Amino acid sequence: MSKTATLAPAAPKPSFWRRWRFHLSALLLIVPIVYVPSYFENLALSRGLMGLGQRPAGDVLVGPWKLQFAEWKVEPPKSDPAGMVKTFTMAQCAGCQDQIRAVYLRVGKPRSLRAAGSIFFGSPHRAFATVPIPPRTAPDADLWITAEGWDGSVHQAPWPIATASPATVEWLKKQGASR
Repeated sequence: MSKTATLAPAAPKPSFWRRWRFHLSALLLIVPIVYVPSYFENLALSRGLMGLGQRPAGDVLVGPWKLQFAEWKVEPPKSDPAGMVKTFTMAQCAGCQDQIRAVYLRVGKPRSLRAAGSIFFGSPHRAFATVPIPPRTAPDADLWITAEGWDGSVHQAPWPIATASPATVEWLKKQGASR
């Protein structure tokens, strides 16, 4: 009898996936860790633990009422189907919560109450308004706040965009330079 040595077939080379699956799985664990700080910051902002917004913009006296405003996020206006928009938040003073019916915000002075702008919605402690920002707005323009009382009174006050949102002013300056 002859003894023939049978060699075991050579093990196939591991495929690309087999070689790199460990590294890819480690990457899938590490990448979310990079986003954890911004996640917790957004969570604190949404829960109100950071106040009205990322940047308090100050108090504005509208008629007899004192309203506190903040920029929701410190960033230039975002693109929206309605154009470029910016979100602001507002809190009413403790004594005027039962007196104010609605508060509106818009770029430029409104012609009438029908064109008062974006209405603030939410609780009197933190209400939101998303305001369209026309690209041809001058950087020194004003946002106009219109407050309507339950007694039918209407009060208006200008609010400089530079005070409301410096990031929007920078964006408007870039828009002006690109025209």
